[in-house]
Amino acid sequence: MNNNDYIIRKENKNDYREVENLNREAFWNLSVPGCSEHYFVHMMRQHKDFIPELAHVIETDGKIVGCVMYCNSLLRDEQGREKTVLTMGPLCVLPGYQRKGYGKALLEHTFKLALDMGYDTVINFGNPDNYVARGYKSCKKYNVCFEGDVFPAALLVKELKEGALDGRKWFYYPSDSDACCDDTEAVEEFDKLFPPKVKAWQPSQEEFFIHSHSVIR
Repeated sequence: MNNNDYIIRKENKNDYREVENLNREAFWNLSVPGCSEHYFVHMMRQHKDFIPELAHVIETDGKIVGCVMYCNSLLRDEQGREKTVLTMGPLCVLPGYQRKGYGKALLEHTFKLALDMGYDTVINFGNPDNYVARGYKSCKKYNVCFEGDVFPAALLVKELKEGALDGRKWFYYPSDSDACCDDTEAVEEFDKLFPPKVKAWQPSQEEFFIHSHSVIR
């Protein structure tokens, strides 16, 4: 894949339903039977933490095949000093186009934009296998944790500017933009707007459970 094979641009209103369906196709049955990411994306755009300047899509073959979004989140040190950081996600690529570099291109493009906007740190919760090649490291290496000194194995940190996190302990407070997904009835109603799909179990769901419930001591 080279730069002539695709276009990366900001998401616009005409893309909304296509991007929502893209998330549905990419995440369906991946972590749980069905998915809620398409509803998450739909609702995130209205949330105070959402950063529309960093919502980008990647096009090839005349269609959108990938997208990425970001929200503002917070780090607070033990003295109460605060730092605004980015939480990345969702990032997804349409099945059939995965493992071809489209996700990498989206991240590298938006990382540069974020740095130009004054951000120096990106955090996300995900499978390390998918992100360490993009410069993410374990939260433990940056002394970033949840309250109670909990260092989740899936909590990943990337410095956009070297030394942005100086070794002090930081407590991570993610945006609550995903709280909408707790309303399972709303998720189900929104899903009815799309073509029917069968919810089913697959091994990736157990992998997700292991990663999301593991902590580093």
